[in-house]
Amino acid sequence: MIPVTSFAGRRVALFGLGGSGLATAEALVAGGAAVVAYDDGEMARVTAAARGIAVENLHDIAWDGVAALVLSPGVPLTHPEPHWTVPLARAAGIEIIGDVELFCRERARHMPEAPFIAVTGTNGKSTTTALVAHLLKVGGLDVQMGGNIGTPVLALEPFGAGRAYVVECSSFQIDLAPSLAPSVGILLNITPDHLDRHGTMANYAAIKERLVAGSGLAVIGVDDDFCRAIAGRRVALGRPLETISVERRLEEGWSWEPHGLTLRVAGPDDAIAVAAHIDLTGIGSLRGAHNAQNAAAAVAAAMATGIDLGVIRAGLARFPGLAHRMEQVGRAGKVLFVNDSKATNADAAEKALCAFDGGIHWIAGGKAKEGGITPLAPLFPRIARAYLIGAASDDFAATLDGRVPYERCGTLEVAVARAAEDAAISKHAEPVVLLSPACASYDQFRNFEVRGDRFRDLVLALPGLEPFAKE
Repeated sequence: MIPVTSFAGRRVALFGLGGSGLATAEALVAGGAAVVAYDDGEMARVTAAARGIAVENLHDIAWDGVAALVLSPGVPLTHPEPHWTVPLARAAGIEIIGDVELFCRERARHMPEAPFIAVTGTNGKSTTTALVAHLLKVGGLDVQMGGNIGTPVLALEPFGAGRAYVVECSSFQIDLAPSLAPSVGILLNITPDHLDRHGTMANYAAIKERLVAGSGLAVIGVDDDFCRAIAGRRVALGRPLETISVERRLEEGWSWEPHGLTLRVAGPDDAIAVAAHIDLTGIGSLRGAHNAQNAAAAVAAAMATGIDLGVIRAGLARFPGLAHRMEQVGRAGKVLFVNDSKATNADAAEKALCAFDGGIHWIAGGKAKEGGITPLAPLFPRIARAYLIGAASDDFAATLDGRVPYERCGTLEVAVARAAEDAAISKHAEPVVLLSPACASYDQFRNFEVRGDRFRDLVLALPGLEPFAKE
């Protein structure tokens, strides 16, 4: 872990004892703080107490002796209303912070030169975080990856020479990190999300902007109005900036063009020149415009960290992708099997359908989200056949009727078997069996990971299946 020494000898209140909260409490104790922690869940309190964390109802403590309140990211700071600990802390005049803020203070105190790449955005941040970490690792760095992805940030290895940190930051974590100042800050995109926790889009966007406002280099996708405005403010301040677009060619910055990414920069005489080109052809884990944006951001961060362009190209070709996000499971003959179980709504499924030009044998369904799959109608010509599962089957069938051949399969087991049979006799050059459900999983599976794991197991059991190697 990273011991938090910035509160040594002082008392800290902490609320929220899930994975990140428990890791934060232990890091504070390891650094010499006196922690008093609480959680509304009895099992969380029992677990914390068993691990040596002092547990006490924060309603009952003397707040005038507390140096800070540390909130877990899932605990509301402002909306829909502040958690009950927040007014208690504010009345005592103490700061309210989170685990990413503690990480930033420890870095500033012990090793401010440590490469620190922070990644945020409404969509794509997990893939980008994993890809940055992968490229830095291929480049020879000791990479610690965590935050909103996988390992809590304070459970990473302590600062040391040659060690880099790649941290995915949710808007909740940014809101609790006032001194966030990464060496490279990545902001991919901003679309409506988490408004129940942030109130308005303007407030949500302002929180996202904080990640790049304090960064050494800001890498910003400029394909939405909010991010374009944020990039404009960065330009006005004369701060280092690289922009990304997958929708148009930028005069300066990264653009997605046929087969790859091109970086254009202004030379000494203001003439625009191509500074780099990255070919993405054949990299299955980075299919589609959304993954081109992720790749451009990761390449920009790796270059800024000193990784050679040749090493970056080799690393991109070896990137395995993330489980359940356009994950290539394997191939049987010419049929490709792709696990995109993370696509729990139509917007996410749209990105997967756009990644293939046709021959899609689409497994969809589950617990439907508002709007169903109607917004996907322009992509229906790409779908050879749909295989419907779960509670949404009737609604999806009504939308597809007369436009896309479909069958009600009921279960994932039936859908995989039927899709594999049909794809095997397809005349398309590269038919794909795509699990991209456009639905939550809760009608049949505990979560999208379990659904994706089941799909993977079913595919790997198919005769003649050649699995893709994972790192």
